[in-house]
Amino acid sequence: MMKRNHQEQQISTSVLVIGTGGSGLRSAIELAERGVAVTAVGKRPRHDAHTALAAGGINAPLGTMDADDSWQQHAADTIKESYYLADPRTVEIVTKGAAEGIADLERYGMGFAREKDGRISQRFFGAHTFRRTAFAGDYTGLEIQRSLVEHSERLEIPILDTVYITDILTTDNQVFGAYGFDLHNGTRYLIHADAIILAAGGHNRIWRRTSSRRDENTGDSFRLAVEAGARLRDPELVQFHPSGIIEPEHAAGTLISEAARGEGGILRNALGERFMERYDPERMELSTRDRVALAAYTEIQEGRGTENGGVWLDISHLPRQTIMERLPRVYQTMIEVQMLDITREPIEIAPTAHYSMGGVWVHPEDHSTDVEGLYAIGEASSGLHGANRLGGNSLIELLVFGRIVGQAAAEYSVNLEAQTRSADAVDAARGELDRLLAADGPENVRALQRAIRNMMTDHAGVVRSEDGLKEGLGQLDDIETRMEDLGIHPDIAGFQDLAHAYDLKSSALSARATLEAALERRETRGAHNRSDYPDLDPELQVNLVWSPATGVSREAIAPVPDEISELIREVSTEGKLVE
Repeated sequence: MMKRNHQEQQISTSVLVIGTGGSGLRSAIELAERGVAVTAVGKRPRHDAHTALAAGGINAPLGTMDADDSWQQHAADTIKESYYLADPRTVEIVTKGAAEGIADLERYGMGFAREKDGRISQRFFGAHTFRRTAFAGDYTGLEIQRSLVEHSERLEIPILDTVYITDILTTDNQVFGAYGFDLHNGTRYLIHADAIILAAGGHNRIWRRTSSRRDENTGDSFRLAVEAGARLRDPELVQFHPSGIIEPEHAAGTLISEAARGEGGILRNALGERFMERYDPERMELSTRDRVALAAYTEIQEGRGTENGGVWLDISHLPRQTIMERLPRVYQTMIEVQMLDITREPIEIAPTAHYSMGGVWVHPEDHSTDVEGLYAIGEASSGLHGANRLGGNSLIELLVFGRIVGQAAAEYSVNLEAQTRSADAVDAARGELDRLLAADGPENVRALQRAIRNMMTDHAGVVRSEDGLKEGLGQLDDIETRMEDLGIHPDIAGFQDLAHAYDLKSSALSARATLEAALERRETRGAHNRSDYPDLDPELQVNLVWSPATGVSREAIAPVPDEISELIREVSTEGKLVE
């Protein structure tokens, strides 16, 4: 075993950004351009953030392809497909600010696909009224992340790629910094900051089949915020992407971009039937994610799936040139992981946990939390997506709120009269790290992570029930008991085992919040499907807010402005649940 390094390094900055994906970097850029001292930390290399996996596109009502598009119509589509759980003020802010977000990306050097006359090209994506999804091939997120990283480097923003934040430090409900350690050598970091922007992603890695890579989106944001004194909103609302690959096991859940359906891909079951005719005959494969995912799940559950428990996505009828120009990353991925030529053969897919639509409770105007000086952004936050996220909305959200939260944190820091610190809070963070490093019990961190993922898949997956959720909570009780006897073993390769222990704590907290909120939402709405409550319940057109102290409470949603509501059509629930 390597010698444990208890060296502690202190850093002071005006604003600390936790997470170096798209939302974290965009907020850091805003701060740097305003002359505010900012430091960003991430547990993954900045070029390899989760944002880089977003394939299909980024939404903005630019009107380059359909002149009748407007922010109001974009807002109407977002609220309708959220099943009326999105916060209308948040939606208005994002859709009004979307064009400026695209302009920011162009300023950073983003290479959008364009029409021959130079207009940004936009395509249909899911259930949008108009073509408003801008893109760069099928690697839009990767191109956005590249642009943000390069602009961050031009601004010389300090970025620490291998620092794992274990605690947000607070006193009297006000942040004063964070504590963490280096994943390679164990060096500890005490970071003093006036304000903290939490941009560390969601919790979809707590399911067995997920679009996230290993060791990301384990609920870090949720635990850090809750332990600091914040609350969660709608943790049960998790989007299952319709098309994750099934094999090989190490790559299970890897996404096949929805752009494949947008370009004309066809879904068929094992019998060769184009099954979306049963679930959304008007929109077919262009239906919303929740309906397509539920349709695929239903086909599989009713015995019409493949031997491996999937369905087929076929784009082989498209011209080869179209596939190579519009879907190059899908083509390359399938060649690499399965040696499958998608220009000739269909892809075997199944629903996979993809996106946390709920998250930390925030004020819509500036994404501040219940804790003074703490902000949450991107997939860590909540308010925009409700019960079903429109594809492409998450990328524009991080551009719009990255700018707004950067401004808010800058203003908070400038106007802070004094920063009060707490030696007790620092000692508690140090003490927990010491305790885990000394832990030498029989329980293996990876085994318990797997237990949580199996439990969540079995009892809180695409379709849930009262009995299943209660069984899940019982299993979680047992897992948490076993967590008291962990063995942590840093070695010559670094301190990953210690990081996994904190990941496990985050996963357990996120799982409990999800199960308890899912139990309370006794209805079927959007991505939340209850086999025992198959209908919408008007009484549950509310947000569910969770904390360990108070459990689940209901929160009313602001009214939708007339200029938006008049553009909303009624959402059909036909075909929502067939079980």
